[in-house]
Amino acid sequence: MYQDFIMTKNNLFLLFFSFALVSCSKRVDLLVHNANIYTVNENFDQATAFVVKNGKFVDVGGEELVTKFKAANTVDARGLSIFPGFIDAHGHLLELGLNQFKIDLRKTQSMDEVVTKIKRHQATYNQKFIQGVGWDQNLWEDPSLPDNQKLNDAFPDIPIVLERIDGHAFLVNQKAIELANLDYNIQVEGGQIGKQNGQLTGLFTDNAKKYLQKIIPPFTKEDKIKALIDAQNMCFENGLTTIDQAGMSKSDIYLIDSLQRKKLLKLRVYGMIENDPDAIDHFMNSGRLKTDLLNVRSVKIFADGALGSRGAALKKHYSDQEEHNSPLLISKDSLKRLADLLVSKSFQMNTHAIGDAANQTVLEIYNEVLSQEEDPRWRIEHAQVIAAEDFQQFNNKIIPSIQPTHATSDMDWAEDRLGPERLKGAYAYKDLLDWSGILALGTDFPVEDVSPIKTFYAAVARKSPKSEPSQKAFQSKNALSRYEALMGMTLWAAYANFEENEKGSIEVGKFADFVILDQDIMKSNIERVLKTRIVATILNGKIVFSNRL
Repeated sequence: MYQDFIMTKNNLFLLFFSFALVSCSKRVDLLVHNANIYTVNENFDQATAFVVKNGKFVDVGGEELVTKFKAANTVDARGLSIFPGFIDAHGHLLELGLNQFKIDLRKTQSMDEVVTKIKRHQATYNQKFIQGVGWDQNLWEDPSLPDNQKLNDAFPDIPIVLERIDGHAFLVNQKAIELANLDYNIQVEGGQIGKQNGQLTGLFTDNAKKYLQKIIPPFTKEDKIKALIDAQNMCFENGLTTIDQAGMSKSDIYLIDSLQRKKLLKLRVYGMIENDPDAIDHFMNSGRLKTDLLNVRSVKIFADGALGSRGAALKKHYSDQEEHNSPLLISKDSLKRLADLLVSKSFQMNTHAIGDAANQTVLEIYNEVLSQEEDPRWRIEHAQVIAAEDFQQFNNKIIPSIQPTHATSDMDWAEDRLGPERLKGAYAYKDLLDWSGILALGTDFPVEDVSPIKTFYAAVARKSPKSEPSQKAFQSKNALSRYEALMGMTLWAAYANFEENEKGSIEVGKFADFVILDQDIMKSNIERVLKTRIVATILNGKIVFSNRL
């Protein structure tokens, strides 16, 4: 059906967005009909029409709405599928936009290719400080974590800081080390500093990154504004209407608020405060910040690092490196003190936990602190590796906030890190759902692609978008149903944000946020789902993105 639209002439917007103006007095702003609407309400009802006034749904039903209401704008959807606006429950909006100012290393296959890309970049921009992002040694022929020798040889006089794909490691050259005044004797708690033969190798993971962050030139306010607007547009192009920003500084929170009030930023943001004493003290004293577009009522904590950079805290050593394990990034006592503070102020705690040791610690603290709380909705971000004995610690007070594309991105090497037995409790989304009752789904962009369609596919098919159709699914017993995947991207994600009464479904009284797709992802062949196109994204009943012909 979507192909019919491509045959229309004069490069108009999609035909059904040629709104018909009603000559009579306006009673509603928008009427959409002849659609395949998934309301995602309590009964998961389907409808064919709905009505919008003042940015909210005022009626949802069938074709009788065409005669019941007189609308300023009427849309014949011609049978296309409509879903609530997609919610990404874990992303990094500002980082997504700021990456445009850094060298993209995501598809590099070796350290030699990294060096080549930097040389090409420098030939054009001749920067005095070089930043890159996205390298992943797991994609290289040699999957061991790299050192900086080739960077030093090629760039002896320009400081270079290259961030790993997961954001948990820096690879820097000797010039950057000298600029930061670091030597072999430097130590860190909750991170690792690469050392070999009496020299620093240039690898800094997790808490060790702070030594390099102090020398990185800060982005200007203008850079950040451009980054946020550009990232917003990427989200709208992918059908996203709400983003859960995982970790924000106080200044960035108020920058987003100011841009939203000026109508420069229209995207809805659920903001998690970063674990910074000044920011936490400020919001503990001032309280939650809530508007129609911004909701700040949670704090993001890091319990450990990432599996890919060997920073995940595991109960036993890594299977492919017997003498290696990583500690928690924060002590259990400090984590408990933060939890006590947040529960006393009725703030949500959202803790990054990858390894089974980190998840066990977080679960124990959550269950202790939340024992008397009726509806805390505290979250574990990623909940990536869970020991068999710890699944039972999940319950309806603790929400796993997961990223299905992590499973399909990591599946080629995760067993090497964890071993076959421990892998059974990794990326175990169906098991987590059985214990918690709901899941919140996201991407962790820009670590992964900012695409809810790929999230949906990975959750259901348990395969990478690059996989052949015949490839076996990764741990298929932990695949989600299409219903569960859609709920995790809409109503369950809204619930995880305490926003289920205002978004996440197409129901009377909720914000008129919805997305129109060119195929029905609930019924199409699962391999065709990846070819789904966003026809239009609508926020408050107004188009924020449409495919122009």
